[in-house]
Amino acid sequence: MSNRTAAYRALTTHRLFWPVVVLVVMLAANTVYRPGFLSVQMRDGHLYGSLIDILRLSAPLILVALGMTLVIATGGIDLSVGSLCAISGAIACLYISRQPDQNSVGGVLTALALGLGVALVLGAWNGVLVAVIGIQPIIATLILMVAGRGLAQLITEGQILTINSGPYKAIGVGHLLTLPLAIFLALAAALLVAAVTRRTALGLIIESVGGNAQASRLAGIRSGRITFLVYVISAACAAVAGFMMTANVSSADGNAAGLWVELDAILAVVIGGTSLAGGRFSLGGTILGALLIQTLTTTVYAMNISPQTSLLFKAVVVIAVCLIQAPGFRARFTRRRAPATGPAPVSEQPKEQVPA
Repeated sequence: MSNRTAAYRALTTHRLFWPVVVLVVMLAANTVYRPGFLSVQMRDGHLYGSLIDILRLSAPLILVALGMTLVIATGGIDLSVGSLCAISGAIACLYISRQPDQNSVGGVLTALALGLGVALVLGAWNGVLVAVIGIQPIIATLILMVAGRGLAQLITEGQILTINSGPYKAIGVGHLLTLPLAIFLALAAALLVAAVTRRTALGLIIESVGGNAQASRLAGIRSGRITFLVYVISAACAAVAGFMMTANVSSADGNAAGLWVELDAILAVVIGGTSLAGGRFSLGGTILGALLIQTLTTTVYAMNISPQTSLLFKAVVVIAVCLIQAPGFRARFTRRRAPATGPAPVSEQPKEQVPA
């Protein structure tokens, strides 16, 4: 019995246990509301269904959250990822719209390279502000969050750029081996980040910088370069996510593309068990958090919850998940019974006889 109790406690105290429980509950609730929610069908050689849609729509958030995980692991934050999504998508769509043949693969690849290149430069800008100049990450990235959104609108001239490019559209809604291509792109990015951070010393170095940057410098780690690097990686992930977002609708809207995705990414990272204070991080937990947030969004739409209350409903669920994950909060509602043990027996010492 004691072994079962210990196993149960180990399971329930795992950082990913409650997010998995909430995800299963939401899937069950959707199945009750719509009996065909879990069904997957094959049409024209492609898989379709609500589960496939959740995976496809969560791909951009997974990409942004992966980069955000590395930034948060160093003790920083990146609020500019939404603007970077808008900028990269706007540059790619603008270049494609000016091509005589929008279906040219070479033209699409050039557009992707331009969008990614600009995003890398802006990510390096964030890295310089934080790692070199020493500005607080929330302030440094807030600058690009505001200015970047304006830059995206300047690129699109305040209009919605519409394109008709098959190769570019495939990034968002194309298929590969019966599954959406976006799923494979997100999976490839996750495997690449995992290989770089878990198969090399980079992951431990990032965690050490987030745990104690000064001690890391004294140990010979160039924490400034690591901080600079993670902001560049975050920008690259945001750029690819921006391509997916604009490819889904074959257009670029500098005002709406990637709007508030930075907040969803931060929530995904926190739900996945990574502390905002920096240090240890979990890529698998981040992916699970992104899937949970997208499932929650799909649930809101599927149950016809009004737009006025959808954000409140989403906030309540996220708060509930974060609370039940907190050990201190669970301890307040868990009765801990101390073993009933009596006082330790006191051995009687023979009394010394006082001589008369």
